[in-house]
Amino acid sequence: MTAFNTRLIRSAAMLILSSLLISCVSDYEFAYLYEDLPFDMKKVERPQIPPREVDIRDFGGVGDGVTFNSEAFAKAVAALSELGGGRLVVPTGVWLTGPITLVDNIDLHVRPDAVLLFSTDRDLYPIVETVFEGLDTRRCLSPINADGAKNIAITGGGTIDGNGDSWRQVKKSKMAPSQWKELLAGGGFTNDKGNVWYPDSSSFRGSVVSDAFNVPQGLETDEQWNSVKTYLRPVMVGLKNCENVLLEDCLFQNSPCWNIHPLMCKNVIINNVTVRNPWYSQNGDGLDVDSCEDVLVINSSFDVGDDAICIKSGKNEDGRRRARPCRNLIVDNCIVFHGHGGFVVGSEMSGGVQNISVTNCRFLGTDVGLRFKSCRGRGGVVENIFIEDIVMMNIPTEPLLFDLHYGGKSAVEAAADGAMAFDVEYVPADETTPQFKDIFIRDIVCSGAARAMYFNGIPEKNIENIVVENCEIVSDRGADLRYSTGVILKNVDITQNEGSGYSLANCKNVVIHDCRDASGEATADNVFQYKSHNVTID
Repeated sequence: MTAFNTRLIRSAAMLILSSLLISCVSDYEFAYLYEDLPFDMKKVERPQIPPREVDIRDFGGVGDGVTFNSEAFAKAVAALSELGGGRLVVPTGVWLTGPITLVDNIDLHVRPDAVLLFSTDRDLYPIVETVFEGLDTRRCLSPINADGAKNIAITGGGTIDGNGDSWRQVKKSKMAPSQWKELLAGGGFTNDKGNVWYPDSSSFRGSVVSDAFNVPQGLETDEQWNSVKTYLRPVMVGLKNCENVLLEDCLFQNSPCWNIHPLMCKNVIINNVTVRNPWYSQNGDGLDVDSCEDVLVINSSFDVGDDAICIKSGKNEDGRRRARPCRNLIVDNCIVFHGHGGFVVGSEMSGGVQNISVTNCRFLGTDVGLRFKSCRGRGGVVENIFIEDIVMMNIPTEPLLFDLHYGGKSAVEAAADGAMAFDVEYVPADETTPQFKDIFIRDIVCSGAARAMYFNGIPEKNIENIVVENCEIVSDRGADLRYSTGVILKNVDITQNEGSGYSLANCKNVVIHDCRDASGEATADNVFQYKSHNVTID
């Protein structure tokens, strides 16, 4: 064979190999999410689940809403697991059950006309060791749970209902008078002030011994923990240390506490789900992605009682010791209706948060749009966050909020407390000092907000290197930036009803370029400055 022929064969082989590689790349269904992604991230793949299926009815299941199906689900999962895994089909009906534990290679497939309804019987939910609000603690076992499982899924388009109203305490201020009257008539009791309803005495005792972040303090014996069991409301879908997870097409609603909580998981896809909780639901978060890696949250909708899409990584010493950052996450094409925040980072971010992309989302009536919250004592660094193409309307507080003084209240409640003083006491920085830095936000439209932006930093470690460009915001008041360094505002239009469009307090190295407010171009004459240095306005 001549050298020419050898080269020709090699060239042909290379062309064939290149074509195969291109084909493989183009066949990846989520390739579009990785185009121009500003950080390296591995492809998130669907779990590999064997193509066999069983029907819950084959194990004695009855979907009449009355028959109790815990034993049938346990038998079905065990049988599938023994075969190597597959799809557990839940057909048309209302399937009353206790907790379901998923194991390797199981797809819980709830058909579109099926409702998976979890029992209110407390005895079915043992108290287990877990992580909640970023702390190592105890809670009741989640209705759907897995620990250390690989290749698991919840699919099918059906409804998963956590029966959460029987667990949650309720604030009177969050209900209409007629709703409150109906709640009281159904049983339970209120606190001494009559402004919080509890489903039973166990729930009330738990509130008495808990801190501001809903974690009981000082309980040592099993008897003590069991005395506050109702207060230990479970998250509805609790997945811990799992790998290759898919939640797709289903409706998740009415959770006792948080709705969906992947904790220390890898390779997670959450696609085309609907997440709902009553707007009055205490701690009724939609999705809390906690110390996870390589996650897609796409094509989904949220209407909840607390934060909607929330990123966490542990709290204070427990979070720093765990040292599990939440990183490599893509959020795309999601819509949020009610919620304390549309996209949220914190306040539990002690393990760090990095490499997040949020694109093409709509926040329609959330208390805050983009909400970054933490406080002294947390530690941790939030960095490399890229946000673009967000549309918001009817935001009661701010479309953009960075708050390093978070104290457990919603943004609406915090705003009602009134403005903080410009000057904040300096505290030497150490491992407990949190930091927000290197966050890039562009192409934002917000129609209707109380305040255009609020950056509320701390003197020992300023909010740093935040770039906001190409934004149009209509609000009552303008942007308020405090203890911030290296902020760049570029091509930002703020149409405020009162005061200055831009206010800087204790800031430095700020650039305001090609920006406008209700009075016209932003200039040195109409930008309010207090103890701020090296501010460029052009």
